[in-house]
Amino acid sequence: MDLMFNISGLTSQEDKFTSSKKDVLKYLKIIGVDTRFISYTPEKIYINNLRFSKFSRTRETTFNRQYPEIKVVRNKLFQKICAKSSKVLADEIMPNSHILMPKDNFMVELLLEPYTRKYGVKLVYDGQYDLKVNPIILDDEVNNIFEAIFKAEGLNFSKRDDEICPLINVSLDWINSFLKMDGQKLIDSENHNELAVSFSEFLEDVAPQYKENVLNAAKYVKSKNPQ
Repeated sequence: MDLMFNISGLTSQEDKFTSSKKDVLKYLKIIGVDTRFISYTPEKIYINNLRFSKFSRTRETTFNRQYPEIKVVRNKLFQKICAKSSKVLADEIMPNSHILMPKDNFMVELLLEPYTRKYGVKLVYDGQYDLKVNPIILDDEVNNIFEAIFKAEGLNFSKRDDEICPLINVSLDWINSFLKMDGQKLIDSENHNELAVSFSEFLEDVAPQYKENVLNAAKYVKSKNPQ
């Protein structure tokens, strides 16, 4: 199928494409890439879902003939992060909504950028909004749950009704592993409660997959006892 997409007349028009975001995305669409499943930055195009994006090696070669300065990132860990994030965002994002973004959060920027095309949302950094991004990660949410339990406060969730949490199913290890591979600044845990962190470290040694199980169990208990 790669060789069947129509690029007739494209060569003669290539000089009409600028380096603007609009033109880059237009060019990707012309060569057969579904831009709802890639994240755009001026320097790099990150593939979120290889199959759905249809961003084959043949299309990458075609793209780089026009835009040799833009790197196409085929990072499997990033694609796994996107898959986990999408399970949350698909239920939380409202089409055409205004989403208030956190400042200086590269990971959240990459994850939310495609939703401007998927759902027609607008990413804003001040002013009025419909939803606000809470950048909490899986590790911190689990530690918050442990901290509240140890304090006999019951279950405590960070998410509010007007918030979306794109990283709540993603571990710090996954995020920093990707950021390191991509040459970006690493992030740190926000929850520093010693007892909660120590308990998490203990569980990490005996049951490495415990975090998502804790989060899912807490959500279930909360749904049965909303008060």
